[in-house]
Amino acid sequence: MIKLDLLTLLEQQGRTKYWLYKQLGMSYQNFNKMVNNETKSIRYENIEALCQLLDCTPNDLFKMED
Repeated sequence: MIKLDLLTLLEQQGRTKYWLYKQLGMSYQNFNKMVNNETKSIRYENIEALCQLLDCTPNDLFKMED
């Protein structure tokens, strides 16, 4: 299963979920679902925004779990 690994990236960069939430401008409900891997899809524009904000690639955003 592919999972979004945002919390690890935020911790490594010394940033908070609140900071990311404010930067993305999403509703808190959708943001929270995305961060907690409770969504089935993520828009490309959100992936691009995450990569720009966290200075990373899509490969850094996701991890594979059994």
